[in-house]
Amino acid sequence: MKPMKSRGVARVCALLGATALVAVSAMPVWAADPSLDTSKAVQQSFHPVPDFSALVKKVMPAVVSVDVKLRVDQTADQVSGHQDQNGLPPGFPQIPGFPPGFPFTFGQPQQPQAVEAKGSGFIINSNGTIVTNNHVVKDEKTVTVTLSDGDNFPAKVIGTDPKTDLAVLKINAGKPLPYVELGDSKDLEPGQWVIAMGNPFGLGNTVTAGIISALGRNIGDGPYDRFIQTDAPINEGNSGGPLLNQKGQVIGVNTAILSPSGGSVGIGFAIPSDMIKRVVTQLIAHGKVTRGFLGVSAQMISPQIAQAMKLPMANPNADGALIAAVAPNSPAEKAGLKQGDVIIAVNGQKVTNPGDLASDIANIDPNHTADISYIRDGQKKDVSVAVEKMPANPSASFEQNGSNGQQTASHGALGLTLAPLTATLRSQLNLPTDATGVVIVGVKQGSLADEAGLQQGDLLVGVGATDVSSPDQAVAAIKAARKSGAGAVALRIVRQGQALFVGITLNGNNTAGH
Repeated sequence: MKPMKSRGVARVCALLGATALVAVSAMPVWAADPSLDTSKAVQQSFHPVPDFSALVKKVMPAVVSVDVKLRVDQTADQVSGHQDQNGLPPGFPQIPGFPPGFPFTFGQPQQPQAVEAKGSGFIINSNGTIVTNNHVVKDEKTVTVTLSDGDNFPAKVIGTDPKTDLAVLKINAGKPLPYVELGDSKDLEPGQWVIAMGNPFGLGNTVTAGIISALGRNIGDGPYDRFIQTDAPINEGNSGGPLLNQKGQVIGVNTAILSPSGGSVGIGFAIPSDMIKRVVTQLIAHGKVTRGFLGVSAQMISPQIAQAMKLPMANPNADGALIAAVAPNSPAEKAGLKQGDVIIAVNGQKVTNPGDLASDIANIDPNHTADISYIRDGQKKDVSVAVEKMPANPSASFEQNGSNGQQTASHGALGLTLAPLTATLRSQLNLPTDATGVVIVGVKQGSLADEAGLQQGDLLVGVGATDVSSPDQAVAAIKAARKSGAGAVALRIVRQGQALFVGITLNGNNTAGH
């Protein structure tokens, strides 16, 4: 998993005055809807929460323990300087199923040695087909599956998909095995009861219960993050185990926890079953996953970008995916999509953010058509795009084309210092030989550019819809935006190979020049 940045905890305080209390008259939701009042039912029962014992008894035989022997080739000197006191990179979330610090080592360099990792899984077919996490079996030497009755069998890895952290195993038990069915995660709602099963800390079959805390969580683990968040206790060893609804259907695969201690603090994440169905079906059939490719790089829409590009302002952070770059010769370019377009729907499904777009396109079979709705210049448009097969290295499709600008450096008064893209800067920034634009070589502390998040080393390639290849062109385009009365300007930049829009509010009181 990718390291996660630590987040501060905001402390919210409410100060109520007597006059405000007199002026406000509101009916509590609980009292307004008597159907929500379950107090009578609780009073009439000795069990104020559901009894899951019958469900657990039925489902537990389909839940398995996964024991993996793997070889660690990484030595301490190779990771020195990238660990905290637990042997993990700073901010790295604990992955259930692995000991603290795995796969890092301590002290003097060590010879490669056999290491055991424990995880969980569940049977989805009576023939012994098992679903688990990719990180449980990654770099495996041997895999052994233990059933709930204690019988164990060698397992074969049928296929893995690192992008969704899913894997499929197969065992031959010589007899039909009990299995569970996959439910529909699209019908889930926060607050519903869920049950987690697995093999925490190698203890064997264990069940915990909780509720769905949130849906569609993106924790920076992969390009298709849409995790179910739950407070059902999940710990080391639970990875790959099922998250079940009250019908006993699998609605998620327990995958990760967010915890400063490595133990459960009530924040666990599971891969939704609707994603599992598609991925597992392909892994069983082909051993790998084939995804659709549109050929765009998309980003969230900030209020500043919405203002600068005259986009809807109702909820810019959830109103679509802004196209920051279009790959040459891609399906998107062939269909006429451009930088600055905002995709708002794919095949009738609303797109609220880039994650939605990535998942929706990936789930379309290559050589099939995607009906895309988008906004350009304030107008809603529709286009049908022939989706292609995702290349092995999609990011390589976004290399820029053009010639090199040679004008002298110019000082941006948004707080920017701009310089032409020389051969030396191109080499230092590891840019392709045909890249164009101007290099941001300085950002004044506290300036508008600094507040917007621009950084030294960013490559400025455009101002709004205007391409720039010299500092003078960039300055002129920014001046034109201000002269037009626009309250903000959208700068198109490339940072570490990724195209982005950065919106800057044009503050009339700021005295810095362009």
